[in-house]
Amino acid sequence: MGARPASAAQGRPINSSVFWQRLVLPGLAALLLLGGCTGRLDNDSIVHTRSPLKPAEVLQTDVDRMATLAMRNNLNSLYRLMNKLYQRNPREWRKNSLPDAAAAERAIQYAIEHNQDWPTLGGRRDVAALDYSLSSGFQGDRVAAFTYAIGSMLVTAHGGRTEFYLTDSFNAQFIHNAARNLEKAGWMLSQRRDATGRLLLLSNEFSEQGNNLSYAVEFGKMVARLDLLTHVLEERYRRMGANYAQSLFLLNFLPVQ
Repeated sequence: MGARPASAAQGRPINSSVFWQRLVLPGLAALLLLGGCTGRLDNDSIVHTRSPLKPAEVLQTDVDRMATLAMRNNLNSLYRLMNKLYQRNPREWRKNSLPDAAAAERAIQYAIEHNQDWPTLGGRRDVAALDYSLSSGFQGDRVAAFTYAIGSMLVTAHGGRTEFYLTDSFNAQFIHNAARNLEKAGWMLSQRRDATGRLLLLSNEFSEQGNNLSYAVEFGKMVARLDLLTHVLEERYRRMGANYAQSLFLLNFLPVQ
């Protein structure tokens, strides 16, 4: 073998798009999907994030499976956020006719995952419910309403489903929009106040005793998963178009069976 050309020896400029698609995206996917159930990636936490293979998974593409895991982990992040909000705002769950915060959490999870309305929102869902839950006119359990609004928005953006199979399709723009809405929701949570200037819901805290940014962390995880899924979907559809263009250029007929 002869010496390599000078350009190869010195290293060609890295195509940032190819680098992102082939190296960065798969790594981010692994970290985010494994990180959905725990904040500490020790050996046990990694092993126990694996779930038994279900027969229905044979009807899922790689992207379908990734979207299903991302949805599961985003809902888990949302439920952790709800639990933290109830801990800092215990007055909210007491506005319900439920015995404790745990019962309220179970009721909200059921409503989100079974496509049911939340009673105090008057039929509002996703973005309409999100704005109403942090408005001065809302009188119910704000933690419940805020959590339900985000959960229903996530489900709506994914076509009304929480699991995805070969026959399902995605709208990358809606998923992208959901990520941006989550960023706004995090800002609203930290800024919305009542007429006396008091925060409607206590969340992130900055004090001399220390800072609590765990709420922002959960929002960041959800946004990152949605953005990653958006990039993957856009690349999949781009490749479908490129493959079709290649078949036209090469005069290849498309398979019919």
